[in-house]
Amino acid sequence: MIELDHITKRFEGQRQVTALADVSLVIPRGEMVSIIGPSGSGKSTLLNLVGGLDRPTSGQVRIDGATLGGLSDDELTRVRRDKIGFIFQFFNLLPTLSCLENVGLPLHLRGWPRRNVDARARELLTLVQLTDRMEHLPEELSGGERQRVAIARALSVYPPIILADEPTGNLDTQTGSDILALIRDLHARLGSTVVIVTHDMSVSQSCSRTIVLRDGRVVEDVRRSK
Repeated sequence: MIELDHITKRFEGQRQVTALADVSLVIPRGEMVSIIGPSGSGKSTLLNLVGGLDRPTSGQVRIDGATLGGLSDDELTRVRRDKIGFIFQFFNLLPTLSCLENVGLPLHLRGWPRRNVDARARELLTLVQLTDRMEHLPEELSGGERQRVAIARALSVYPPIILADEPTGNLDTQTGSDILALIRDLHARLGSTVVIVTHDMSVSQSCSRTIVLRDGRVVEDVRRSK
């Protein structure tokens, strides 16, 4: 379960900017949620706080009852490593590594034996239908194929939480639809909690719940029956 308890996030500069203002949310385990709103509404800030990539100015973020604000940097790194898979708009693949190596990298960092890493990476690339692209470099792939590799990498430890920041935003309409269908299929198979930040209404409407942000506040929270 993800819980945000009266979260406020301010950024200091020449002037103070409040990205989130007193946001409280509960996202149950296994839910697929979209977060929408205009640019500057606080969507990515919220995702970064849930993912432990940033800390709130005030309030608490809890993952499965553990308060992230009370964790050291090393403990926070372990939470991200073991519980959260990140999918980014621009893929963030290492250009000198093959698809197989990109997907296996998080497992290498966890100290898995090479044979086990290779087996898991092959399993995941098969799951995202890239059996024939395992040895290719990212530059040899289409945008949709790169995003599939990024999704496989995010799933490498079968995390209970998947956070996706505009996962279809850098893709054409058809490829974006294919990636969304893949995320929905993986959500159904694995039962992970999925939180998607998006500007795409078709992505939003495919989720069982949509949270609307405006000026750093939740202005709407809609659940759909599926």
